[in-house]
Amino acid sequence: MNAYFDKVRDYLLELDFSIISQDAEEGILVVEKEDEGMKNVVLIVSDPIVIVEQFLFELTDESLEVYKRLLIKNRDIIHGAFAIDESGKKVFFRNTHECENLDLNEIEATLNALALLLSEYTNEIIEFSKK
Repeated sequence: MNAYFDKVRDYLLELDFSIISQDAEEGILVVEKEDEGMKNVVLIVSDPIVIVEQFLFELTDESLEVYKRLLIKNRDIIHGAFAIDESGKKVFFRNTHECENLDLNEIEATLNALALLLSEYTNEIIEFSKK
């Protein structure tokens, strides 16, 4: 079993996240904090890194303007960034951390950045999903 899995899970519980599902063998946690707009946030604990990722929306049209606006918005995101999958259509929030030095503050900062992104950019995210 991954030595860091329990540590990450304990941090999430300390931060009052609800654990929706977990697979210690695969190192996967799915959490939510609905009052902050976070649902189905996936954490993958794969030594030497922890990946924090949430699917945000799917683009219906591969517009260079949308990609440009997403990259510009990335400058405003303190921890993490927008990312797209290989298809170029699915947009995620994503951040990674080193397992060895991971502490509660780092996970909290990433999840706070996600909550802030979801609250501040809701209208833009809705607009992007329509393009």
